[in-house]
Amino acid sequence: MQITPDIVLKAYATGIFPMSEGRDEPEMFWVDPEKRGILPLEDFHLSRRLRRTVRQEPFTIRVNDTFEQVIAACATPASGRWTTWINKEIQNLFMTLHHRGFAHSIEAWEGEELVGGLYGIALGAAFFGESMFSRRTDASKIVLVHLAARLRLAGFVLLDTQFITDHLRQFGAVEISRAEYHSRLSLALSEYSDFSLSGKSLSSAVVLQSITQTS
Repeated sequence: MQITPDIVLKAYATGIFPMSEGRDEPEMFWVDPEKRGILPLEDFHLSRRLRRTVRQEPFTIRVNDTFEQVIAACATPASGRWTTWINKEIQNLFMTLHHRGFAHSIEAWEGEELVGGLYGIALGAAFFGESMFSRRTDASKIVLVHLAARLRLAGFVLLDTQFITDHLRQFGAVEISRAEYHSRLSLALSEYSDFSLSGKSLSSAVVLQSITQTS
């Protein structure tokens, strides 16, 4: 059966997401982890050092400016990551979802160079974080902070990280059971939030104020 963007959206709404075995693998499969990673927006952890870095604004943060470049960078092998789970089919499906207004990117720019970013899907009041990349120190951390602030300001209640990494754990990410995740997902999908509500960019002052209100 051909996987369509509509099927992908229905899958996320039921708690599953697509992956592939590698960048050059033609097949994709569905994942429904027994333990699910989430990053509680009401308890987002921000270290003093990173708070200072965000305040200094080392990068220009843009939203949905170049989604295609972000997902391509996430799909490209990098140091310590010889392959990725984003194959060409997944990449194409998400490009279509972006054009339809469901998939979004947060980007860190240094001048005219894209140096970090992340992307994911917004449904109801849930955001499903997919992948991120970094080519400068703290670039991926800063875009994650901006994402959390934007989601808080727009009224999102669930930030799904799928799995837990050390990178995410430092921000307060936790694992919950599949049953608890589905309960939280159902609640999030019953509400409405608009990812674009906060505009194209947020100042560091607004970002830090939003995060401070949640910590």
